[in-house]
Amino acid sequence: RTFDFVIKTPPTAFLLKKYAKIEKGSVKGSKESVGTLTKEQIKEIAEIKLPDLNAYDIEAAIKIVKGTALNMGIEIK
Repeated sequence: RTFDFVIKTPPTAFLLKKYAKIEKGSVKGSKESVGTLTKEQIKEIAEIKLPDLNAYDIEAAIKIVKGTALNMGIEIK
């Protein structure tokens, strides 16, 4: 028997929490701020996640990661 294991990149929420140095996202979503990230950090996360996202270019991946960050209560500066 043979098995194929497909290893994916870490979840976006995990990477956002790691870069923002927080333990968990906001309970109230975008209404409550729990941390901040820079645009460069968002771009780094998008580059890591690009192979697993439904995006053809880095700009679309950045938009997806920004949306996740905002819903977690992480501000982007």
